[in-house]
Amino acid sequence: MVIISHTLYLKNEKTKSDIAIRLYKPEKREKDWSCRYEIDWPEGQRAFASIGFDALQALVLALQMIGAEIHSSEYHREGRLRAYDGDEGYGFPVAASLRDLLVGVDKVAM
Repeated sequence: MVIISHTLYLKNEKTKSDIAIRLYKPEKREKDWSCRYEIDWPEGQRAFASIGFDALQALVLALQMIGAEIHSSEYHREGRLRAYDGDEGYGFPVAASLRDLLVGVDKVAM
């Protein structure tokens, strides 16, 4: 079950395209928890999952993994990715080791 969906916008010269992100409800496994997510990049969907000791840890790790993937993308490096109309930033947390990649509202919030 999708619990969070978010849309980023990729600016091209004359258009912008949507990049959908879906985060799924954490699921109990035998000894741990898993939290899946999907990002619909222009070159294709990427699906991955985090693993945590409990549901909250799995969820937080998934959010950070999404943040890491977005901030390390070529679209971010090129400055063409946006989540908000007038501001840079995406609204996803990142690990401390990636905070130098934050821009706009994400940088201010940290």
